[in-house]
Amino acid sequence: MSSETRGKLLVLLTAIISGFSIIANRFFVLNVDPVLLTAVRALVIGSVFLVVTLVNDRGRQPVSLPSLLFIGLIGGGLAFWMFYTALAMTLGGRAAFIHKTLPVWATVLAIIFLREKLSRKQVAAMLVALSGLLVMNWGSLPAGMRAGDLLALGATILWAAENTVAKKVMSEGESNWRVTFSRMFIGSLFLFSVAAFQGKLPQLLALQPVQWAYIGISTALLLGYVLTWYWGLRYLPLFQASTILLLSPVLSMVFGMLLLGEPVFVGQAAGSALILLGCYLLIRVKGGDRSGKPETAA
Repeated sequence: MSSETRGKLLVLLTAIISGFSIIANRFFVLNVDPVLLTAVRALVIGSVFLVVTLVNDRGRQPVSLPSLLFIGLIGGGLAFWMFYTALAMTLGGRAAFIHKTLPVWATVLAIIFLREKLSRKQVAAMLVALSGLLVMNWGSLPAGMRAGDLLALGATILWAAENTVAKKVMSEGESNWRVTFSRMFIGSLFLFSVAAFQGKLPQLLALQPVQWAYIGISTALLLGYVLTWYWGLRYLPLFQASTILLLSPVLSMVFGMLLLGEPVFVGQAAGSALILLGCYLLIRVKGGDRSGKPETAA
């Protein structure tokens, strides 16, 4: 299997996990602050990848400690705090749509800082997928920007910047294991600091066993997400990987229809068809990452 094919399969798996997680999390009524919940999950996952990193990267020096700190503090910490703050200031649908524009910002940053080049076919495929996103979320399109919308947009751009830095250091030889550890563990320390400052830590003591079980399931899904995403990103251009993730809301719609009997509206169906077509065309185009990095996830 070529590294490009491996990367596409891994990111497709990321989209599947993300799509299913959106449906599964509807059952997890936790009554706990989302920042605190994210901190707990990130700490557990970061600890797992700490062990993986110690085993796989023994004796290897980090490519860039400042870059790893940026990935953790900005992508794993600040962006999450901004986005969850935005959710309290705007409608969830508006924030969700803004978050789904991440491929646009990731592509811009990838072209500028990673020198990624897009063929005409790849540009056309991306435009088809993005037009499907617009159609699918037409009712959630922001009519004028609110303060919460700007916060959500800022968080989305920070996530795009974090992915750009992650891609850059992996292209220079950094392992996806250390990148994932940095993103989750350092991010968890930031979020726990915020939760402590806001006096939210006692909420953990009030959780019931069933809530901890739900947190465990949610953590396992997030573990699968970050594992496949950073591993796949190692082998694909950032613009391609981030666009393939647009399959996530389509899969959520399908899972909701099959598992929960949720209705599918015409706009959702039409938008989903365009996203599927765009991602299919993008996956078919040859020409993965040409950074010269190793073929294996070291």
